[in-house]
Amino acid sequence: MDEAAATAAREPILPTAKAQSTSHAEGGLAPGLYVTATPIGNARDVTLRALEVLKGCDAILAEDTRVSAKLLAIYGISKPLSAYNDHNAGRERPKILARLRAGQRLALVSDAGTPLVSDPGFKLVREAVAEDLPVHAIPGASALLTALALAGLPTDRFLFAGFLPAKAGERRTVLEELKPLRSTLVFYETAPRLADSLADMAAVLGPRPAAVGRELTKLHEEMRRGDLAALAAHYAAAGPPRGELALVVGPPLAAAPDLTRADALLEKALAFMPVRAAADLVAEALDLPRRELYARALALKPSHD
Repeated sequence: MDEAAATAAREPILPTAKAQSTSHAEGGLAPGLYVTATPIGNARDVTLRALEVLKGCDAILAEDTRVSAKLLAIYGISKPLSAYNDHNAGRERPKILARLRAGQRLALVSDAGTPLVSDPGFKLVREAVAEDLPVHAIPGASALLTALALAGLPTDRFLFAGFLPAKAGERRTVLEELKPLRSTLVFYETAPRLADSLADMAAVLGPRPAAVGRELTKLHEEMRRGDLAALAAHYAAAGPPRGELALVVGPPLAAAPDLTRADALLEKALAFMPVRAAADLVAEALDLPRRELYARALALKPSHD
């Protein structure tokens, strides 16, 4: 690391709510829980701040210690590593909170990406915040945002819906709830369920553009794009893909306006109004594009000459 990078890595971390500060005192990191993002595939995507926290903390809480141990080995970090996951969270959470009360510095990491996004960290953070214990976010890689950036679908409004239910009936019920939303939808999915989930999406959500991201940031990264029905057919024939998956589905396609009523109103208006005025009047009344109504008025005008 050159001198400029080393200086940047030592810069104070900005305070969070309630004036909590993660700036480095002489003893190292300030006490608290550090919600630390880790790479989703490529180990080089770890941030300088994440490495600083992992090296300076008292212990690391990991969703799967085997996965996290590989990252720590790559960067030569040796810290006490313990599991915090769906299976032991109820038992471990009180112990972790007690350690935070005692002023320890604990890093919370998931298997990959940003903790609390489809993993068990939410309840721990919620209870720490309720006790006014310091919680600090160390941002970084996210499969959700990576897939959204690569999909080529609208990003101005999106909803992350996590994992869909495994059972088909429950899955379709959730999709029915999501169907009216005029937003891009982002899901995580398992490889064995991918084809069935895509088929249910095509049936419930209708014809929408979508993209399936596989092995994002890794050597065999793939982003397969198409409509839901085509993607469902592809994976039904090809079989479950290998690797971690993120699925991005575009918002509902705009329905073509029914211009039958517009033509009827234009017919009436053109009987006593110029083409431009008739088109403007009907466009305003029906909230339709003026240019399109003007072209239709021109086509209808000869019958009134």
